[in-house]
Amino acid sequence: MNFWNYIISNYPQIFSLLIEHLKLTAISVGLAILIGVPLGIFISFAAKASKPILAVANVIQAIPSMALLGFMIPLLGIGVIPAIVAVVLYSLLPIIKNTYTGIDNINPQTLEAAKGIGLTPFQVLTKVQIPLALPVIMAGVRIASVTAVGLMTMAAFIGAGGLGYLVFSGIRTVNNNQILAGAIPACLLALMVDFLIGLTEKLVTPVSLQKGDASVKKKSRNIQKAMLGAAAMLVAAIFLFTSVGSVSGDARTLSVGSKDFTEQEILGNMVADLIEDRTDITVNRKLSLGGSQVCFAAMKTGDIDLYIDYSGTSYTDILKHPPISDMEQVYKTVKEEYKEQLNLEVLKQMSFNNTYTLAVTKEMAEKYHLDKISDLAKISDTLTSGTTFEFSNREDGLSGLQKTYGFQIGKRLTLDSAPRYTALGSGEVDIIDAFSTDGLLKKFDLKTLEDDKNFFPPYFAIPVIRAEALEKYPEIAGIMEELAPFLTNEVMIELNYKVDELQQTPAAVAQDFLKENGLIS
Repeated sequence: MNFWNYIISNYPQIFSLLIEHLKLTAISVGLAILIGVPLGIFISFAAKASKPILAVANVIQAIPSMALLGFMIPLLGIGVIPAIVAVVLYSLLPIIKNTYTGIDNINPQTLEAAKGIGLTPFQVLTKVQIPLALPVIMAGVRIASVTAVGLMTMAAFIGAGGLGYLVFSGIRTVNNNQILAGAIPACLLALMVDFLIGLTEKLVTPVSLQKGDASVKKKSRNIQKAMLGAAAMLVAAIFLFTSVGSVSGDARTLSVGSKDFTEQEILGNMVADLIEDRTDITVNRKLSLGGSQVCFAAMKTGDIDLYIDYSGTSYTDILKHPPISDMEQVYKTVKEEYKEQLNLEVLKQMSFNNTYTLAVTKEMAEKYHLDKISDLAKISDTLTSGTTFEFSNREDGLSGLQKTYGFQIGKRLTLDSAPRYTALGSGEVDIIDAFSTDGLLKKFDLKTLEDDKNFFPPYFAIPVIRAEALEKYPEIAGIMEELAPFLTNEVMIELNYKVDELQQTPAAVAQDFLKENGLIS
């Protein structure tokens, strides 16, 4: 029942993401066919080229999808283009291989007969080899297409949209309804794609090679052609209407990005709503992009113009300074060095400090008398930690923390986002890293430990904007200053809780907050 309520409440978003997913998949598979089929034909005639081309296609197929997307960001930025390129590369192997196999396995006597009646090599290829190889080629396209539907869910990690947005947002917020709302349409889309390309595969198979009565086969083929024609018209209509709807003559646009966790999505929507309400600027929302380095890379390439970062993250992770606890020094250093070295402007610091903290269950805190991080020293070697990738690999994270406090965690696991809370609740890990304003802390009723040696740097929220964008839209600075005082630690905990526990959308939470405080009409 809860699932259906979620679908009914959010069907516009689900439908929009489904259309995005379909478009991205169609473009990717179309490009893969345009590249893969000619390559398959080429290597069927140039035998020496077959091994290296197939080897390269095999190697690409073996690269983990997240790693490939990571490689794409410095080269192509974020958004649709790197997602399409990645899926095209993954789709090439079955198309190239099946094209090569289909042509290479044609009966030599058939080819001799074609040459014997005077066909040129090109005519033999187009009138004999390709038609006979088409069923095998379409089998490869079928495999590539179904795989592409699944792979395209990864596009959400770099701001390309699609159903993966719902899946990963649901994982981060422990929202099974949201996960299913993304996964089920993706599965149905994959089944539909498989069915339609299966029909195409039958249609390109010569009638003489198909079993059954000729009149029945003819009637069946007519039905199949009608179904494929209707599907093609539907896809064409989707491309036409969504493309027309996205065309805008407004030159005053600004791209706002965010990282890939609840608080960041709320802030990204809040900033976008406020800018659109106060100005005539059209905001492109590129939210839930990934970690700090992904957003920072997007700023450098110009894919986004503005996002909310944190002072400690900028100081240690981006500028590579050792952690310090002086709030004013951290902010001053980040502001100056971002401007001098990176041509980025850091606007006025906001009021909340979303610093790191360590969290345990209240039962464990009571059992071992845990109030401060120093208290972990007596039991650290028996603990299992579950920390995020960023916390595990940053100097202001687990390694620096252990050096400062002089203890070593017994067993360390790396878990991303909300699953670490679930693991703590089920007893699979004993301690996790968290952000001090996480709504999940309230949801899971956890105990946070005091940083009694002031190891963690201050992580006050700071709007970061490209200097060119601020020069073009100087009013942005004033808008961000007006918002800053409203966002305290207590406010952010409550806003995050509404998403993480009450299952409200970040966009709705952001808009409601702005209206309640009279910031937008």
